[in-house]
Amino acid sequence: MIVGGLLFDFLTPPAFTAVPLFAAAPLIAAPFFSLAGTIRVGAAALVAVAVLRLYSGTLFRVVPSIELLTVLTVSVLAVFINAVVRRSNEQLASARVIAETAMRAVLPTPSDRIGGLHVAARYEAAQADEFVGGDLFSVTDTPYGVRLVVGDVRGKGLDAVEAVAVVIGAFREAAEQERSLEGVAQRLERALARESSRRGGLDAFEGFVTAALAEIPPGATRVRILNRGHPEPLLLHTDGGLDVLRPSLPALPLGMDLGVWPDRADEWELPAGSTLLLYTDGLSEARNGEGVFYDPAERLRGRIFPGPEELLSALTDDVRLHTDGVTTDDMALLAIVRPTEGQPERRTTVKIVGLGGGTG
Repeated sequence: MIVGGLLFDFLTPPAFTAVPLFAAAPLIAAPFFSLAGTIRVGAAALVAVAVLRLYSGTLFRVVPSIELLTVLTVSVLAVFINAVVRRSNEQLASARVIAETAMRAVLPTPSDRIGGLHVAARYEAAQADEFVGGDLFSVTDTPYGVRLVVGDVRGKGLDAVEAVAVVIGAFREAAEQERSLEGVAQRLERALARESSRRGGLDAFEGFVTAALAEIPPGATRVRILNRGHPEPLLLHTDGGLDVLRPSLPALPLGMDLGVWPDRADEWELPAGSTLLLYTDGLSEARNGEGVFYDPAERLRGRIFPGPEELLSALTDDVRLHTDGVTTDDMALLAIVRPTEGQPERRTTVKIVGLGGGTG
C-alpha cells in the first residue's frame, strides 16, 4: 500500500493525495505483523509522506503537516492494536491448552487391548485447534466383561465437558458394580438427574445425553447393546459384510426426565475377527456441499480393514473427502475387534484431530 501510494502521488495532480493509503498500511499490518513489523510499517508510511512533501516543496505547509500528524496518529493506534491482538492471542492459546488438557483428562487413552479385545478410539474436532465438545467414550474391563459407552452430550464448551465428566465417572463406577447393562443405564440416569438439579435453570429441563452402552462377557461370542437415542452401532465382518445393530425397542436419550423408561438390551453374534464400531452423530450427520449426509454403513460395506486403528483412520479420511474438510460437529469413534486365534498385538492411541490435519 505504501508503494502504491507513492506511485499514485507521483502520477496524479497535486490536488490528489494518497494519504489514506499511507494511513491504512499500519492499521492493516497491526493484526498480522509483529510489534516491530508494525512499527516499521508505520515509520515507512511517515517517511513516504515526508519525502513526497519534501520533493514537492510543501513539507512545512499546514495541510502536509496535518497529513504527517494523521499518519503518525494512526501508526501509534496501530501499535496499540497490535499489542491488544497479541495479548488476546496469548490468552486464547492458554485457553486452548487448558481445554485440551481437560478433554484429555476426561477422555484418557484406552489400552490397546482390554479383556482380550483390540481397541482403538478417536476424538476428532470439527474445527482445527478446537478440543472442547460433548462427545464421549469409555472402555473398561469389569467382572461382567468388557463394558463400553459412546455418547453425545447436548451443548458445547466447558459445560459440556463437565457433563461428560459426570457421565464418564458414573459409567466407570456403575460398570464395576451393576450386574446388568440395564442397571448401568439407570445409574447414569440418576447421575444426570443429580447434575441437572445441581445446575438448575435451562439445563435442568433440557439437558440430555444420547448413548450406546455395550457389554461383551468374558469369552463370549455375543455382544449386548443398550441404545438410548444414539446412532446405531455397526458390526463389520471379516468378509466385508456389515450389520446395522438397530435396537428392538427405540428409547429416549438419558437425562430427559420424562418418566421411567424400561431399558432393554439386545444381543448380537460377535464372530472372531469382527469389528464393533460405535460413533456419535458428528459422523452420520456430516454433509457434503449438496447437503447429503454421510452414511457410514454404505461407505464401509464391502471393505476390509487390518485392525481397528486402520478402520478409524480410513473413516476419518473418508469423511474429510465427503465434506471437503468442512464439518460442523465433533465426532467420537470407538472400534472394538474380537481377535482371531493368534492375531498379533496392536498398538493404538487416542487422537484429537482438527481439520488442519494436525494431531494433539
